[in-house]
Amino acid sequence: MALGNLGKVLADQAIEATKRNVLGSLVGPEPTKAAEANPAKPAAAPVEIGPIILGQLQGMQRGLREDQELRVEFYTGTETIHVLEIFVPTPHVFVLSGTDSSREHAVRVITPAASATFTTRIAKVDAGKTPMKLSILTPRPKD
Repeated sequence: MALGNLGKVLADQAIEATKRNVLGSLVGPEPTKAAEANPAKPAAAPVEIGPIILGQLQGMQRGLREDQELRVEFYTGTETIHVLEIFVPTPHVFVLSGTDSSREHAVRVITPAASATFTTRIAKVDAGKTPMKLSILTPRPKD
């Protein structure tokens, strides 16, 4: 997928997500007569940034060809981490697993989703090698 097409896909996804959020906040249950007598200001639903970030990463990865991989990096302030897995225990927390810049040591970082800043690049994969896929893990729903 050309870089221009990737940008268009990402822009379309962002527009669709915004449209769904706006429509979801406008459409609600029918108000009751008691609610009409005492109109209260509806509380604004907090925007959860974690699912939006994960959706963007998945969208970028989905658009790759077989000979490409998405390299996701997280800068800690002292070191750059090559992220291989993101565990999402809640929509507000990311647990990042990967390797350090030398790719010799395993690293794990726990970060608030709202402050997580990722750098991504599309890299070619050598012939005969399998591209690395970013794993995004969520907890199993409780029965």
